Amino acid sequence: MEPVVVPLAEPQRGVAFQRLALALALVTVCYNIVEGVVSVWFGAQDETIALFGFGVDSFVEVISGIGIWHMVWRLKSHPGEPPDRFERKALRVTGAAFYLLAAGLVLTTAIQVVRGEKPATTFWGIVVSAVSIATMLILLHYKREVGRRFDSPALLADANCTKACIYLSVVLLIASLGYEATGFGLLDSAGALGISWFAWREGNEAFEKAKGNFACSCQGVCHGA
Repeated sequence: MEPVVVPLAEPQRGVAFQRLALALALVTVCYNIVEGVVSVWFGAQDETIALFGFGVDSFVEVISGIGIWHMVWRLKSHPGEPPDRFERKALRVTGAAFYLLAAGLVLTTAIQVVRGEKPATTFWGIVVSAVSIATMLILLHYKREVGRRFDSPALLADANCTKACIYLSVVLLIASLGYEATGFGLLDSAGALGISWFAWREGNEAFEKAKGNFACSCQGVCHGA
């Protein structure tokens, strides 16, 4: 006999969402702070713009995680206020950060190409990207599961940030492996441009979702109208 699933009452559903969303945001923030520091440090030391840009992207993930955490915290503290404003704020913060990252990477890559610079090594790019792919796949699974269960556009958008991070990790891995195999410096630049393209696309997506109308099924649980 299959177990009977008892739906959560409205207040219980809101509390469950808040706890799960806060936990996922905390894990995202903590992991990406570590990943960002490591990537930016080794990217600067080895002069690999792809790894450096990947590290900055990790800090964008931190901004996204903080936005989700702030949204849930405010909803919990002010249960009587419309939650859609907080979801839109989280989406706009994430989108703006992605735009800044994309612009910075394009500018830095252009300078690198003009100067003919190339990395000393991309070994750490291989290590960081491999670890990131494994970690982000786990986070993506749980963010999607919680976001769909509670119909939260902001959390699903945050899951898209995580998905983008997986794509970026793959780009970094390919660029790093290619450079280690060939020593062709433009592969690192190509990897950085690939990261900037993903960042720009995710920024557009976040702002488009921020323009949408939201309806609330219960406290702290919203879905697109």
